[in-house]
Amino acid sequence: MSAHTELPQAASETNGSCCSPSGSCHSDDAAAPQGAVTTVYEVTGMTCGHCEGAVSAEISEIAGVTSVKAVAATGLVTVDSEAPLDEAAVRAAVDEAGYELAGVKA
Repeated sequence: MSAHTELPQAASETNGSCCSPSGSCHSDDAAAPQGAVTTVYEVTGMTCGHCEGAVSAEISEIAGVTSVKAVAATGLVTVDSEAPLDEAAVRAAVDEAGYELAGVKA
């Protein structure tokens, strides 16, 4: 014989989703803020996840940067920021990480 206990469902479970009232796992608030800028840079010398982390960490410290995604396999670093960034600041951050900024991807 087994016992079965009914537990009250949390409010978030009653609409069929644990994520949001609309049933989506993504919030509409996650969209890029109005006026945000996305720039893709080419960085040479990245070969692994450690490289990606080092470049991302340095660029993330630049004022106004909201997110950074570095991909060693392509050499591309996608940076979201509140306004256009000074390329010299990005170059200095990449240099500090030990890599070379080749330029902005067109």
